[in-house]
Amino acid sequence: MAASNGIVQKLWSYCNILRDDGLSYGDYIEQLTYLLFLKMAHERTQPPMNRPSIIPQGLDWPSLLALDGPDLETQYRHILQELGKKKGMLGVIFRKAQNRIQDPAKLRRLVADLIDREKWISIDADVKGDAYEGLLQKNAEDVKGGAGQYFTPRPLIRAIVEVMRPATKQTIMDPACGTGGFLLAAHEFIGHQSLDRDEKKHLRFEALHGVEIVDNTARLCAMNLYLHGIGGDDCPIDVADSLSSKPSESYDMVLTNPPFGKKSSITIVNEEGDTDKSDREIVRDDFWAKTSNKQLNFVQHVKSLLKIQGRAAVVVPDNVLFEGGAGETIRRKLLHECDVHTMLRLPTGVFYAQGVKANVLFFDRKPASQTPWTKKLWIYDLRTNKHFTLKTNPLQRTDLDDFVASYNPLNRHDRKETDRFKSFSYDDLLKRDKASLDIFWLRDDSLEDSSNLPEPDVIAAEIVEDLQAALEQFAQIASDLKLSA
Repeated sequence: MAASNGIVQKLWSYCNILRDDGLSYGDYIEQLTYLLFLKMAHERTQPPMNRPSIIPQGLDWPSLLALDGPDLETQYRHILQELGKKKGMLGVIFRKAQNRIQDPAKLRRLVADLIDREKWISIDADVKGDAYEGLLQKNAEDVKGGAGQYFTPRPLIRAIVEVMRPATKQTIMDPACGTGGFLLAAHEFIGHQSLDRDEKKHLRFEALHGVEIVDNTARLCAMNLYLHGIGGDDCPIDVADSLSSKPSESYDMVLTNPPFGKKSSITIVNEEGDTDKSDREIVRDDFWAKTSNKQLNFVQHVKSLLKIQGRAAVVVPDNVLFEGGAGETIRRKLLHECDVHTMLRLPTGVFYAQGVKANVLFFDRKPASQTPWTKKLWIYDLRTNKHFTLKTNPLQRTDLDDFVASYNPLNRHDRKETDRFKSFSYDDLLKRDKASLDIFWLRDDSLEDSSNLPEPDVIAAEIVEDLQAALEQFAQIASDLKLSA
């Protein structure tokens, strides 16, 4: 344990040195990713492993270690550029990679003093992975960097995975995988079960799949999985727009927190390699309705990814619960064609992307039927009279204990109502205006009694969230008006 703490401390201390040169946490993690990958690939070619190198000669770790000064910087840039052209894991890790370390002396220290002195493949995968996860969390907390939108709070992920209970030999997909939180939690949950050799092989190489549209985030996710001992030369992460086409494969389970923001966009790459995004409606013959609302499209996409009897947990903002038009169509279809059995209403103040009021929808895909599959929707309200902030009162896994117990994952058909956990029949849901699932029943104590008001910093944070959510909606209206003008 002392050795692992020493490695973490080394990683952090060097990050602080480079931050003095103007590098962000994100920049540092990227450079660390490139160098760690090169070093670990080289270690695998040495005794006792003696594997063939996946890195071409002249672009490998020894070619970097042998140099100093401007020559080192030139070689490093050359390696990043050439490996970015490769396929598989190399292509995902090094795609569009750039050197952000301007001082060759600091680059040399990072290569020779920090990375080369450790034998990384001999360090336990949990230790390497936890150190990297720590860096990713720190990066998410750096509000100015904007990386928090790709980082779902780990206590929430763990609770979702605990109630979903992924099993051996199942396939698990996250179509908006960010830095890989759901995939790692599923891997850990299955890994704690008693596995034979084939099941271990399946878990490492075949069970987990992810899609991420942002190159830098996909790179971090691929390295996060790699350091945790997941995957091989073929990367389990695809860099693509999940929504662009009908999936070619289906999965036993989908766990995902799609990006917040309502608009879908198509990415156009011109001859110079520059990208341009334009808003669009997604038109797919496997979708129930066409809409430019990205969140609603992700709900439809998640359903299309599931095998029959496949199960999903997807984080959705409140607008998915009550929006009319395509939203109503999608909710009615989802309730009919899937068993939408549980919803968790999340508190504010838990996401790094502020202004978000979100929920987790749990549903199972079912075969075609004339009668609706949803019989009863159970809703757990973790929002009313709950106050969290990212810094002073962050969400802990214990805050979700009652939800996990109420969900009753070992037998969810045997549930009991509580103050926070209520059930609503299919008929009751359809009678609601626009088949809205935006249901709450608890009284807000702060409205009843001013002595029950939360702390001033919590009130201020909630006001900020409400204002940011309103601003985002107004900005969207302005954008829509501009497009229609």
